[in-house]
Amino acid sequence: MNPYITYIIIGITALASYKAFQDGSLKWKLIFNAYQIKERKEWYRFFSHGLIHADWIHFGFNIYVLYVFGKSVELSFVSIFGPVRGLLNYILLYAGALLASSVYSFVKNQDNPHYNALGASGAVSAVLFSFIAMYPNSDLSLMFIPIPIKGWILGTLYLLYSHYMAKKEMDNIGHDAHFWGAVFGFVVTFVFEPKLFGAFISNFV
Repeated sequence: MNPYITYIIIGITALASYKAFQDGSLKWKLIFNAYQIKERKEWYRFFSHGLIHADWIHFGFNIYVLYVFGKSVELSFVSIFGPVRGLLNYILLYAGALLASSVYSFVKNQDNPHYNALGASGAVSAVLFSFIAMYPNSDLSLMFIPIPIKGWILGTLYLLYSHYMAKKEMDNIGHDAHFWGAVFGFVVTFVFEPKLFGAFISNFV
């Protein structure tokens, strides 16, 4: 079976991002703005912001990570849960992470009309950490980490870095979304199948 859902997400995100690059009004309609969500009840923004990106570099990095890990997570879910439930769980993982990764920013910025955020980073972080939950001892290497490193070590460093940068607020990157998306992906994987948690722990005892 091919990872069709991953490819569909990539295709839709690529199309929406391209359209938003060309059309500022479309970008504004889809972007995460906590004030607009609160005042205008535009709840769809919790999800639509994951379809657009700041630029092609931002898009490329997110899609690269999704392509590398999304395929494995999708096929693993199908293997564990069966075709229907597996694909449904994978969709819930991705869409749920878009919401979960934005809740903190919503609470923090709901009275700030100037706060905007966009990109699929929260959902992509969830996919990455779902992979780590299932395969903690896999040797992983990303474009900025050429030397293979165990998945659980990479995950720990990622969470520590995201938490630190979120506290410092040194740049315009949504480190809060990265952190909470990762936590959501890790936890919800075990919610889908509690036996996976026992398998995860067995790697360290």
